[in-house]
Amino acid sequence: MKIKKAVFPVAGFGTRFLPATKSTPKEMLPVVDKPLIQYAVEEASRIGVEEFIFITHHAKGTIDKHFQNNSDLYNMLLDQGKDDLANSIKDIGGPNAKFISVDQGEPKGLGHAIGCAEKYIAEDEFFVVILADDLIYCKERNVLEQMKEQAEKYGKQVLALEQIPAVDISKFGVVDPESSEGRTFHLKGIVEKPLAEDAPSNLAVVGRYLFNKSIFDHIDNDNAGRHGEIQITDAILSNINDFIGFEFEGDRFDCGSKVGYLKANIALGLANEELSERLKNYIEEIKDL
Repeated sequence: MKIKKAVFPVAGFGTRFLPATKSTPKEMLPVVDKPLIQYAVEEASRIGVEEFIFITHHAKGTIDKHFQNNSDLYNMLLDQGKDDLANSIKDIGGPNAKFISVDQGEPKGLGHAIGCAEKYIAEDEFFVVILADDLIYCKERNVLEQMKEQAEKYGKQVLALEQIPAVDISKFGVVDPESSEGRTFHLKGIVEKPLAEDAPSNLAVVGRYLFNKSIFDHIDNDNAGRHGEIQITDAILSNINDFIGFEFEGDRFDCGSKVGYLKANIALGLANEELSERLKNYIEEIKDL
């Protein structure tokens, strides 16, 4: 299975991070030394994605600019002998990467945002959708690599699943499993943001989707779902037999929240060979504060 395209819904205003996001998109907030959106792009490039489609807002040109090559900065770093830094800013997403921005216009929900990419996806083509707010750290195969393997095995579209505590389950789309094989779940339903007592399971869909173009046939832009938005959950439910859920291996950080964002910086800082020892020492110094 070849997956050449990824869709990134990035039109939100990041109000929970104001005033930092007044002029900087939340997707450009750095985790250690890279913006959130770059982690997402690099994750997609690992499965062969070469076309990166940003569903954005006209005021968020910073994201586009970040992925453009900056030859002046690149050459300056080479002249200074900083080859590693120079290479870190060159060809982000790979040498054949193509970046496309689509203005969503009025924000009408995740289903509507994904639907904005329809004309860029070929008939019967598989593609991925990544919510950059959900930074997923995997020590070995990343979450998309794991999901692609499941899609190839079962010939179906794949939803990334995570077990969520009851206190938070109402924030997510929650699947209703019919049966399971290890970490793979065959589904009979999905519910958008149910109350804890009504949730069909504790397995929520988080931040990664592997779709076929057929998903666009099920996005109903004329009939809003819950909270008056075009929900991708409704589109999935209308074709649930063509989906499986997969409980990935890895750690997800909700970088749309301040605490999740801080946790991501600590976790990835500890995973960074250059920073790990000093960060551990600092944490030890302040642990009793």
